[in-house]
Amino acid sequence: MRAIDTNVLVRLLARDDAAQVAAAEDFVRGGAWVSHLVLMEAVWVLESVYEVEPPQIVAAIEMLLDHDTLVLQDAEVVASSLAIHRRRPKVGFSDCLILEVARKAGHIPLGTFDRNLAKVAGAAKL
Repeated sequence: MRAIDTNVLVRLLARDDAAQVAAAEDFVRGGAWVSHLVLMEAVWVLESVYEVEPPQIVAAIEMLLDHDTLVLQDAEVVASSLAIHRRRPKVGFSDCLILEVARKAGHIPLGTFDRNLAKVAGAAKL
């Protein structure tokens, strides 16, 4: 299966350049894989460049989890990260994903200086 880079995923989500959106849609039509790194970068771009609010980030990730042709790396990890983020919106999605990747790998607790993340089971405030 093919994979996509952050800029392709951002085009698919932001839909801000018709030619690039068409090229991205054509490329993923047969299926494409989205890594955690690409997902995290795309969330960062949407939040910092496009000023997308957390509820729309959640909606975008939900859409990606149910997408017909895009396959998220460890979709169950992404889904559990999203569940934590919904319960604790002050914890950024990317931090939730870092925690859940560590949990899946069996490397808990996750040490952090982030007060909000430290309140989540599996994280430890340093």
